[in-house]
Amino acid sequence: MSSFKNIILNSDSYKYSQFNQYPPGTEYVYSYIESRGGEWNDTVFFGLQAFIKEYLCEPITQSDIDIASEIITAHGEPFNRDGWEYILREHKGYLPVVIKAVPEGTIVPIKNVLATIENTDPKCFWLTSFLETALLRAIWYPTTVATNSYESKKLILAALEKTGDPSTIDFKLHDFGARGVSSMESAGLGAAAHLVNFSGTDTITGILYAREYYNAGIAGFSIPAMEHSTVTSWGKENEVDSYRNMVKQNAKQGGIFAAVSDSYDIYKACELWGTVLKQDVLDSGATLVVRPDSGNPSDVVVKCLYILEKYFGSTTNAKGFRVLNPAVRIIQGDGIDHASIRSILFCMELAGFSADNVAFGQGGALLQRVDRDTMQWAMKCSSIGVREEVDADGRTVVMWHDVFKDPITDSGKRSKRGRVTLWESGGEYQSAVTQPMGWTDKGTVWSEVLEEVFRDGTLVKEITFEEVRANARK
Repeated sequence: MSSFKNIILNSDSYKYSQFNQYPPGTEYVYSYIESRGGEWNDTVFFGLQAFIKEYLCEPITQSDIDIASEIITAHGEPFNRDGWEYILREHKGYLPVVIKAVPEGTIVPIKNVLATIENTDPKCFWLTSFLETALLRAIWYPTTVATNSYESKKLILAALEKTGDPSTIDFKLHDFGARGVSSMESAGLGAAAHLVNFSGTDTITGILYAREYYNAGIAGFSIPAMEHSTVTSWGKENEVDSYRNMVKQNAKQGGIFAAVSDSYDIYKACELWGTVLKQDVLDSGATLVVRPDSGNPSDVVVKCLYILEKYFGSTTNAKGFRVLNPAVRIIQGDGIDHASIRSILFCMELAGFSADNVAFGQGGALLQRVDRDTMQWAMKCSSIGVREEVDADGRTVVMWHDVFKDPITDSGKRSKRGRVTLWESGGEYQSAVTQPMGWTDKGTVWSEVLEEVFRDGTLVKEITFEEVRANARK
């Protein structure tokens, strides 16, 4: 096994010194994961199953332990060889923990418990917190990207409901982020997270992750498209020939292709598309998607719409907004974030154009411009089970004690107490140890949401990508 897949080496340095820092008699440690706040009010939970399949379903080996021991001791930290070899001997190398979580794709308000982890062997109480680094990272990044994408979806869908056709939402935000992320794993997890909400992507790795970890078919789709080199290689004087060639190569009834058109002058390019190349486009039977890639997005998109409308024409839909000839559309793929999406759609509406006319491509702001603080992610211990004497005869039982932090310098970091879980009733969520009592006198029934997904080396509840998507659309 590669050292990079060795779960014993998948932690922060200081975690290796903590196995002997708990109170005497500690047998169980219970921790939860939540988004404590941040930019948005909801979370779209995603990514846990990918982590479980990749890292937790294979047993550790003696070789894994020996390599980890060599590295960690040389690194300057103590190594819990006895603990790891106990897991190897007594559990055949499978990690004795149970993980519960909300069904992936579920939209849950921030500041709620989304997952919990607890050791199942009292001699492995130290394991719960040791796994924090890997488990939290496995959840915070894809869930933040899924939520980021979901927030964009809400903006676009609102505009479509007001000015156009909401049924087109699935292909209104296209993932351009593959080259802008820090790793291939980030590309896979992030792009799959985006595909929970949309069906357009240029990040192949996301399709692979959805297939590998969530049994998806082809979860994302793309279209033929030009890049600047396939325009500029023809020379500025032959720009129109590069476009004509693109039309010829993609002439197909019902087809669609994109042409980046700002290599020199986006507005003159739109004139070319509407004059010299108009009949080529119409005869092709395909839809041309003009792609501006520079300038102020709101100004450029609206001006391009006016030019294309002048030559290709438009119709007014039932909601009173103009929609270009079906032969031509626009995709804006530069400078796209929530603010620019909102601005573009607002300016289009003011100009009388339907949101049907435009799609968006998003790269760094979708997959890379997020971090753990974007949604203030944390995994915290909230309860420990300690074996204590309860009578003079020396009889002992495990007594559970609330654990929490409450720093006077930042109340936002106050953590939850007890064996807290997540409850739901009629779309309302509460995090509590026991069933909430709110409105129960009026017949309200609260149900526990968290499901056991992993126990002692086994994925016990698997979810498909289509089920994830269905959860995100409820």
